[in-house]
Amino acid sequence: MARTAEVVRETKETRIRVHIDLDGTGEAKVSTGIGFFDHMLDSFARHGGFDLTVETKGDLHIDMHHTVEDTGIVLGQAVHKALDGFKGVRRFGCAYIPMDETLTRCALDLSNRPYLIWKAAFRTPLVGTMDTELFKEFHHAFAMNAGACVHLETLYGDNSHHIAESGFKALARALRTAVELDPKTHGRAPSTKGSL
Repeated sequence: MARTAEVVRETKETRIRVHIDLDGTGEAKVSTGIGFFDHMLDSFARHGGFDLTVETKGDLHIDMHHTVEDTGIVLGQAVHKALDGFKGVRRFGCAYIPMDETLTRCALDLSNRPYLIWKAAFRTPLVGTMDTELFKEFHHAFAMNAGACVHLETLYGDNSHHIAESGFKALARALRTAVELDPKTHGRAPSTKGSL
């Protein structure tokens, strides 16, 4: 059974289409109008093993906030839809990602009880042309709409590019583990409640 989903969202600020295949090979086609953000989403797909298409047209003449946050919303919705009630998945995932002087950890629970703990600080206001404060906005929007409890922490690091990229890779790797099908669940949601 294919675990794929497509979500389209249009507002006065953004027009977004996301298609995801959770059981893909890491192929990505990403266009948001923000070069570094495209790079991060491409990395997310590659390290998560997801086939991902993201087409975002946002009001970049104002700033990048709506484009980044709304893409996080739609990507989260697509993951949630593809998971189809979280049936049969491992549910939990964790990853440590080193990148030169930086080490970032992500622990994730596909609980359908969204939450974000964010402990990452950037030494510069921009990476490329992208505002570093928007990385938290993306991860928050993603977690809230995917139904994921995400704890992401940069344990140490200096370079803003490395901090951002290790965060996206850690999220991807943790999610990759959490969405894997677990034969011990026999297709049920991994919860004593019977559903998530």
